[in-house]
Amino acid sequence: VQLQASGGGLVQAGASLRLSCAASRRTSDRYAVGWFRQAPGEERTFVAAIAWHDITAYGDSVKGRSKISGDDNGVSLQMNDLKPEDTATYFCASAKTLADVRRPASVAYWGQGTLVTVSS
Repeated sequence: VQLQASGGGLVQAGASLRLSCAASRRTSDRYAVGWFRQAPGEERTFVAAIAWHDITAYGDSVKGRSKISGDDNGVSLQMNDLKPEDTATYFCASAKTLADVRRPASVAYWGQGTLVTVSS
């Protein structure tokens, strides 16, 4: 399974971005897909995830500012009111369950990262 992340870029604080994660097959079938982010020198942290039955989960850093959604083509993460502290490389990931995809050690598949830079 290959996951392809896209949608990153350079934006100003307060702007919005939509990240997309496309799968080489329908990993959304009975799988959960999520997003992590990692800033230089920091650990990879959970951002958001969605399970095959559309149950979602969000990390505290983006809760209330982001929405994750999925369809047969993959998963999107809409991020609004971006802040400089949101600057990081964002990775999409897939695992069997929502609980698993929230923990880096339990992720089954990783996509490559897409860089999000938010200027103040």
